[in-house]
Amino acid sequence: MLALAARRNVKELLVLTGERPEHNAAVAARLRDYGHHDFTSYVAWACERALELGILPHTNLGVLAPEDLARLREVTASQGLMLESSAERLMDTVHAGSPTKHPSHRLATIRAAGELRIPFTSGILVGIGETEEERVDALRALAAVHSEYGHIQELILQNFVPHQSYYGREPAEIATAAADEYWRTGVTDGPQLDMPAWASGVGIEDMKRLIAEARRLLPGVGIQVPPNLSDWWIELVRAGATDLGGLSANGDHISPEHPFPSPHQTRKRLQAEGFALTERLCVYPEYIDPEFISQGVLDVIKTKYWSFIPRRGSGRRREVSVPDHAAPRAIERGREGLRLTPEELTALFSERRPSVIEEMRAAADELRSELAGETVTFVVNRNINVSNICVVGCAFCGFGQGRRSPDAYEHSEQEFVRRVQEAVEFGATEICIQSGIHPDWGLADYEHWLRVAHAVAPQIHLHAYSPMEVAHMCDVSGLAPRAVFERLRAAGLGSTPGTAAEVLHDGVRERISPNKLPVDRWVEVIEACHAEGIRSTVTVMFGHIEEPWELAEHMRVVRALQERTAGFTEFVPLSFIPFHTLLGRTHGVEEISREENLKHTAAFRLALGRTIPSLQASWVKMGLDAATESLQWGVNDLGGTLMEESISRLAGSYHGVKLEPEDLVAAAHRAGRPAAERTTLYEIRRRYELPARV
Repeated sequence: MLALAARRNVKELLVLTGERPEHNAAVAARLRDYGHHDFTSYVAWACERALELGILPHTNLGVLAPEDLARLREVTASQGLMLESSAERLMDTVHAGSPTKHPSHRLATIRAAGELRIPFTSGILVGIGETEEERVDALRALAAVHSEYGHIQELILQNFVPHQSYYGREPAEIATAAADEYWRTGVTDGPQLDMPAWASGVGIEDMKRLIAEARRLLPGVGIQVPPNLSDWWIELVRAGATDLGGLSANGDHISPEHPFPSPHQTRKRLQAEGFALTERLCVYPEYIDPEFISQGVLDVIKTKYWSFIPRRGSGRRREVSVPDHAAPRAIERGREGLRLTPEELTALFSERRPSVIEEMRAAADELRSELAGETVTFVVNRNINVSNICVVGCAFCGFGQGRRSPDAYEHSEQEFVRRVQEAVEFGATEICIQSGIHPDWGLADYEHWLRVAHAVAPQIHLHAYSPMEVAHMCDVSGLAPRAVFERLRAAGLGSTPGTAAEVLHDGVRERISPNKLPVDRWVEVIEACHAEGIRSTVTVMFGHIEEPWELAEHMRVVRALQERTAGFTEFVPLSFIPFHTLLGRTHGVEEISREENLKHTAAFRLALGRTIPSLQASWVKMGLDAATESLQWGVNDLGGTLMEESISRLAGSYHGVKLEPEDLVAAAHRAGRPAAERTTLYEIRRRYELPARV
């Protein structure tokens, strides 16, 4: 069974049993036949076999002694035990005859796990006769233990459902059959059973209040709600639940006639609400550390699941198979503008030697000087994000919202006009218009916003609509990309932002945004844009889970496209902001360091050679100080004044959303370079020479 699971790319072995099954004479005899003196020994052996196949064990064997927890710690990535309730009076009703359900015994096990530094999952069972105050008391009890040891990685808030008797039947077989049917048809028909006399009713509002209390009492701890035990799970995600547990292909062996939805079903439902579904390991990223994980388990994670290991931005994750001379060779060839090989590009992005990185910086700066001169340019512009309603659900995004989210918005035409007029008063020459993928917008809606902006400010260049938005327009209109661009240009479009590129490697895109357009479609849209005589920028989002060789592929695609079309005006590196994003949380991604950011900036310049003269620094991503320093690392352009910037801000950027032209001029002068205001298409409007030395 484990070998079959490994072939199906299963990452977790969940061992969930009743307590001390060896108390049964038949079970004890079978364990002896297997060569084990107790059940914990047998489970540890099974976990070892799972690890050999690259599957990470998570065990929940009930109340255990510290020595048993310690034995399992050596072969598990995490463990768990539901507290269920802290109300001792329930020992006379729902828990009658089950002494290990006593809250003191359960809390003792949870506490012992904390002392042993075991990443732990716990939770409460809602609707078993407890009062609302008793539910909160249980959360307080868990919060007290967590405040002492910091080992509770997630909290399960599980609503009680009644079970029928499975005597004489095998629950695992029932669970598998139910899951097979649900994943095949999308239809489930679980049993409708009467609630026991001791049970208490639970409604959606009860669960929402409980989630709010859990977030207050255990900040930073994941909140899991089972998606197979009610139809309200999507509302609980909106209320703040962060996790859906394991979407098991062979069902729920505790509630076997209530199968989990498939990942496809779950992703589709979340997408309609503007949420992303992203995979995690059974151990949360902040606990992937020698303090919490045994070396044998860490070795499996490093070998099989390296993209989940917490890290500070982009760089080498595992050994990069490039020779030491590859980076110096790449630097010399890049300085000459030659096309670099995949090995050379990989070497640049994974380089760590300070002396070689300094050579990279100097070469990038020389190439910048040759192609763009000494003048540092910028544009006076304004961003307008018309709506944040989005159905794509990118794991790296903190901007997009479901239609029914309390944070969702859609500007009225009056508000849009006000913002355009503000841009005119500020002296902007460009308005950048981008939004989420709104489910109700058709091509005419996108044309409408362009026409409104053009009518209010005919003199302003309209830089609008990412390739993802254009692909959506194609899908809803039935038109080819060139036909869509023809209509957009007639409505006032001047150029297109080359965003939605992220990393042009489908493996990366499937991990960070499986609903987004694939690489071939992105390239098709940009090629159509350039074929219509419309220029575009091109971006890269780096510093998350991508590998050096995947960035190498991105640069290969970008350079080849520019050599075919010559349509890119500038290349814009965008470092990933992890703080308020699902990707940052599930993969433990930390903000990329200033040093790594600058190294990558130089590598991008060398990778482009002479194909794209302008390399822009995003001050809203890296901060103005780092952007100023990047002027010595191959950068010639500081981007725009922006006036408002929602996408980075909502992901957690702390560098502001607006600069005055004087701020950008001063940054250039601090770097010892003259500055100039430019248009979107790089015509110089106004020069700011270096002040004369006194």
